[in-house]
Amino acid sequence: MAYDTYLEERITRVLKGKNIVFNAKKMMGGLCYMVDDKMCFGIVKEQFMARIGTDFYPFALEMNHVNEMNFTGRAMKGYVFIDADGLDTEEQLAFWIQKCLDFNPLAKSSKKKRS
Repeated sequence: MAYDTYLEERITRVLKGKNIVFNAKKMMGGLCYMVDDKMCFGIVKEQFMARIGTDFYPFALEMNHVNEMNFTGRAMKGYVFIDADGLDTEEQLAFWIQKCLDFNPLAKSSKKKRS
């Protein structure tokens, strides 16, 4: 399994319950959720990848089950991974989804590739 499909189902329920328009794209062996054409959060294996921005980032890293996002040996500031143990309840999952949704209007869009 490339990513946690049960977590995918839970995320979809939360987003639909909030009437959020989103697009889920398979990327890099995981699943990326796009909101307003910007990467908002995703699933990498069993972890929730959260784009929370740099303001909340240091506080998030102090929380249980939260780790810096590091693919290349260098942390990506403003992004964190939340382990499965930090997403046990629907309230915990909804908290992280809302943090990402709160940051999304401030996030920069990636440049569109021209064909």
